[in-house]
Amino acid sequence: MSRPGFPRSVIEFQRLFPDELACRAYLFASRWPDGFSCPACGGGAIGAEHRRHLWQCQACGRQTSVTAGTVMHKTRLPLTLWFWATYLVATHGPGISALQLQRQLGVSRYETAWTILHKLRRAMVAPEREPLTGEVEVDEGFLGGRDTDLRGGRQRDGKPLVGVAVEVRGNGSGRLRLQLLPDASSRSLTSFVRTSIATGAIVHTDGWQGYSGLRVAGFEHHSHKQRARFVDREWVLPRAHRALSNLKTWLQGTHHGVSPQHLQVYLDEFVFRHNRRRTPLAGFQTLLGLGAFHEPTTYRQITRGQP
Repeated sequence: MSRPGFPRSVIEFQRLFPDELACRAYLFASRWPDGFSCPACGGGAIGAEHRRHLWQCQACGRQTSVTAGTVMHKTRLPLTLWFWATYLVATHGPGISALQLQRQLGVSRYETAWTILHKLRRAMVAPEREPLTGEVEVDEGFLGGRDTDLRGGRQRDGKPLVGVAVEVRGNGSGRLRLQLLPDASSRSLTSFVRTSIATGAIVHTDGWQGYSGLRVAGFEHHSHKQRARFVDREWVLPRAHRALSNLKTWLQGTHHGVSPQHLQVYLDEFVFRHNRRRTPLAGFQTLLGLGAFHEPTTYRQITRGQP
């Protein structure tokens, strides 16, 4: 069973996914492109599909739903609603707020749209995504307010610090990584680089002492001195500076600010949109494909800001 191509219009989307059966067929093809495989024993033989839409392994008897372990795990909402939400989130270039999604879906409760949106956001990052490669610019910056010269130290009370890593692709930017950092210490910055960039890559940073351990960590480190902190950053690290500036504009323009406990999820969404900016129509398949292999997230985890 193969997945259909991406719908290039709202009319085509409605034709491809008119009902629950079509949505279930798409999820089945996403989870088991080579045919059903029991998550318990790996058995491929399928018994009858029950009225509760459960697939049964003939080898061990375990019953499995196509939504088990996905962002739609144990959902009581129609799959057609989830698919429409995914389509809107994936194709709305600047992003979409929960209030906008509520209006577009026609759901009565804001909390319903908010929960759907946050579950989809948590499915935007593949657990085993490929690290950045080649030449990479790395920087960090505070969200909120205008950056000023902080040569005396990199502390700004109450402002979240974000690590930025972006691939150099000619005169443009390649893939992006963003991560909340506890501080700008060598330990925090080296950890961010290690989890974001492949060992051996060429890493460009400014002259901050927190990056001094990158060469020992296995990277080809190029430190670019600045006359003063934040004075000429856009010339020294133009791609990282542009990414951070665009992030701030996006957070304020689309979401009008974000609570600290949910900030990393919004950073992941920005990365998702940046990395797929040249192929926005593929976002729908990517989003559902990632969601089909993501650990389920509960409402309690979302509201408490838990991973």
